[in-house]
Amino acid sequence: MISPLAYVHPEAVIGENVEIAPFVYIDKNVIIGDNNKIMANASILYGSRIGNNNVIFPGAVIGGIPQDLKFKGEETTAEIGDNNTIRENVTINRGTAAKGKTIVGNNNLLMEGVHVAHDALVGNGCIIGNSTKMAGEIIIDDNAIISGAVLMHQFCRVGSHVMIQGGSRFSKDIPPYIIAGREPIAYSGINIIGLRRRGFSNEVIENIHNAYRIIYQSGLNTTDALAKVEEEIEITPEIQYIIEFIRGSQRGIIK
Repeated sequence: MISPLAYVHPEAVIGENVEIAPFVYIDKNVIIGDNNKIMANASILYGSRIGNNNVIFPGAVIGGIPQDLKFKGEETTAEIGDNNTIRENVTINRGTAAKGKTIVGNNNLLMEGVHVAHDALVGNGCIIGNSTKMAGEIIIDDNAIISGAVLMHQFCRVGSHVMIQGGSRFSKDIPPYIIAGREPIAYSGINIIGLRRRGFSNEVIENIHNAYRIIYQSGLNTTDALAKVEEEIEITPEIQYIIEFIRGSQRGIIK
């Protein structure tokens, strides 16, 4: 399953049933789990940790050193979970002293040319479109859909079940369950179709919709709007997540 034309460092740890194509480069201090397929010309560099059942397409580079001038060669990792599809020319840098690791969770699709910078945290079940670029220390919660050519500023967070319009750029957080689009980027309603596809009930969707009507359309400042949400909307786990996400935002949310 390992091509004689691939380079695999003798200290690399390779699991069972791993297919490694010609011209793949696998560095030392790399651990690769079972049932992975690594296509030609992919590079798995120092500090990479790859789980099981992933498919890594040609030209992908995992574990490259951070594009951060503060990086001084510290021991860090780039950690990929299970069941991910990592398409052509995706780059996933390893962490810095800030967090020590970059993490991509499980069941994600990273399309061609995606960049995941140092110390980023990508959750589970996300779809990230072609040529989208994520700066250092960003967070993407589970089941987000980010379209192509999106630019994400460092330290930003994207909530679960969000859909972001292609070509967007943003430097503030995007709270969960919404569609974000237009230029400049703004709240464009809740992601009703996505929520229905994920099995959210009509009652839950209506609660989410009512919460965002208060947050975005009441004319109240964020603090007062959240207080009104707590007074008027049933506090289900979804509403609690919205409240905690916005209250915990360090950069503020898009308007």
